[in-house]
Amino acid sequence: MIRWVVVIFLFLAVFNALLPWIFVKIGVGRVIGDFTLRMDKRSLILPFGSTVLWSAVAFLIAELVKRVL
Repeated sequence: MIRWVVVIFLFLAVFNALLPWIFVKIGVGRVIGDFTLRMDKRSLILPFGSTVLWSAVAFLIAELVKRVL
């Protein structure tokens, strides 16, 4: 059990470190409605517009899958 906790912790630590890079690669933060707050050398991305866009895409994919199956 403790092994799984350690594995999950390590995965989340790596994922959290790569998160800004992943966001830039898939285009999060560049859609109308996304806010970027810059403080010193850090930036905080609030992807409101991207969330709506990706939710719509996921909904359309789910609808297509539902109709095909």
